[in-house]
Amino acid sequence: MATGRDFVEYVAEQLALGARLTHRRMFGEYAFYVDGKVVAFACDNSLFVKPSAAVAELAPLLPQRPPYPVAKDHPVADELLDDADALRALILRTAELMPPPKPARSSRR
Repeated sequence: MATGRDFVEYVAEQLALGARLTHRRMFGEYAFYVDGKVVAFACDNSLFVKPSAAVAELAPLLPQRPPYPVAKDHPVADELLDDADALRALILRTAELMPPPKPARSSRR
């Protein structure tokens, strides 16, 4: 089941990060980016946070499961969706721990 646009908009509204937060549709699901870094995925109308030390620090009891077949387990932050402050803290801390985005490759030869 693909993630609905209304779910993605709800997550973005809860995070309230303005232009720092972007999302992109990928294979019927979505990736969330903070400052160009992938921090989470919306799959089957659930929010999967990139695994990092942020989860151990801020939300160690989140359940884990794969966001899509053949993926490794990711923390599922659905229980934080109605706690905007906790969700924002987790996503921002995750972004701090992610490597910088790789520069876009030029299409020129």
